[in-house]
Amino acid sequence: MAAPALTSPTDNQRDRSDRVRVLADQVEILYGQAPLGIAVTLVIGAVLAFELYSSAKIGELVVFWGMLTVFVCGARLGLVFAYKHAQNRDTAPDIWLRRFAIGALGSGVTWGFAGAVFFPGHTDEQQVFLAFVLAGMSAGGLPLFAAVWWVYALYAAGVMFPFEVVLITFGSRLFTELSFMMPLFFALNVAVAYRMNQVFVSGYRLRVSYGRLTEDYTELNQRLERQLIELEEVRRQVEASGRKLELFAERSPIAVLELDAEGRIKDVNREAENLFGYPAAELVETGASIKLLVLPANHAEFDEKWRELLSTRESMAGLRISNPRRDGIELVCEWTVTPLVNPDGSIISIIAQGRDITQQLEADRLKQEFTSTLSHELRTPLTSIIGSLQLVNAGVVGDLNKDQAELTEVAERNGQRLLDLINDILDIEKIDSGKLTLYSEPMSLDALVSESVKLNQGFADRYNVKLTATGLGSGITVNADHKRLLQVMTNLISNSAKFSPAGSSVEIGLREANPRVVVITVSDRGSGIPEAFRNRIFGRFAQADSADTRAKGGTGLGLAICKRLIELMDGTIGFSDREGGGTTFWFELPIHTPG
Repeated sequence: MAAPALTSPTDNQRDRSDRVRVLADQVEILYGQAPLGIAVTLVIGAVLAFELYSSAKIGELVVFWGMLTVFVCGARLGLVFAYKHAQNRDTAPDIWLRRFAIGALGSGVTWGFAGAVFFPGHTDEQQVFLAFVLAGMSAGGLPLFAAVWWVYALYAAGVMFPFEVVLITFGSRLFTELSFMMPLFFALNVAVAYRMNQVFVSGYRLRVSYGRLTEDYTELNQRLERQLIELEEVRRQVEASGRKLELFAERSPIAVLELDAEGRIKDVNREAENLFGYPAAELVETGASIKLLVLPANHAEFDEKWRELLSTRESMAGLRISNPRRDGIELVCEWTVTPLVNPDGSIISIIAQGRDITQQLEADRLKQEFTSTLSHELRTPLTSIIGSLQLVNAGVVGDLNKDQAELTEVAERNGQRLLDLINDILDIEKIDSGKLTLYSEPMSLDALVSESVKLNQGFADRYNVKLTATGLGSGITVNADHKRLLQVMTNLISNSAKFSPAGSSVEIGLREANPRVVVITVSDRGSGIPEAFRNRIFGRFAQADSADTRAKGGTGLGLAICKRLIELMDGTIGFSDREGGGTTFWFELPIHTPG
């Protein structure tokens, strides 16, 4: 059983619109032919009135009928005028059709009135003439009203029905027989009108359909033109993008290779030629395999990765592969391999981008060796030296004269500075390598601030600077590493103390920024941060270029360590100018909420 056809709301709307347009065309034909019908009615009416007026008995009725005919014709003519100037004749044709049908019925009744009134009282010749006129008017209405068959039926009924009554009641056998033929004549005319109406409607529908087809064809052409313009624009953009990508690949500082699904090299850029020592023609024209650039010992692992790439159709990044150059030198490259896949899942090509990291790996190895040397070969003996100097300066080995004491104190200070530098370097290395472990726990910031003030007051006394704490007693807790957070506080407080004028104070503040964030501030009255130094103040070995900075000393790593530690604890750090002079360093941390 076939499924019923589904019609969309758009199709239904278009069908209704087409029916309205067909009806509007039919009504337009009716109103267009109406002036001719009115003119014929007036002419034949005048001839009939002239013929019938000779009888004095009905002269007044003839005059009345003539005036009635003129009135009806005038009314119909006024309706035609109103239709021609109407704004809604195309959108509401059914209203104008009903009005026209009323006018047609009125015209038919006018002729029927003439038949009913004038036929009985005249001579045989006049009766024949009147019957001929009525038959002619009935038949003549066909071309005028057949555009809508039921309008003609109303008009013909108005003409024939009164005359049919007269024929039946006249009393003559001939007229009685004629009365039986009248319905047949009426039915025949209505059938002809109906058939003509069907032909007209088919023609109108064909014209509307052709018009709709023309509109659709025009709209389709316009859409095609727009799409062609868009496609041309897209083509230009694709070509431009292709040229850009080609230029980018050609001038890229990394090796770029295009491969097929079998691993054959289809194209390489200039950097790939320089990196591996093979000319592009030798690799491409011979269809060389990418395995040419992989050490034989790694072929099995490479094959496994290649099968995984073809299976998943997903990009692979961070692949470290040992690649032999043409001259035998072994390189280590980091590769990103991206398959270009069609919508149907087939692979167009595979783009491999490689970066030589041989020197980077060597630098990492040297850095690890240097860090190990700092930790074991320098820090351990340096700690012992500083401890010995502290014992000497404390008088454990006896009193020293003034010159000796100055030398040992300078040695202790410089040794401590060197130890601080080593410790900072080791800390920053641990952070960068991800080896630094934080032991976070809920802690009271009131206790932390108080502890940091107590621990650093001795250092601040060397610069005749006082440390003051504000905002204590808030009871705020954070989830952080106590040792590392105290290290941040020490760095910020010691920096502020060093660069504060003698006799001033460094203020350590604690406040709640919002219900979820707490802010700790360290404010001084120093000379401020130079404008040229602001964008790199949290960088490694960053120090402002001034005589005062060089005199105060420092490793240039303290703020860099502070920034990384605070970020590891999900916080942020920054600084701002202090009103009245000086600088405020601040950091924010999330407030710990139990549960």
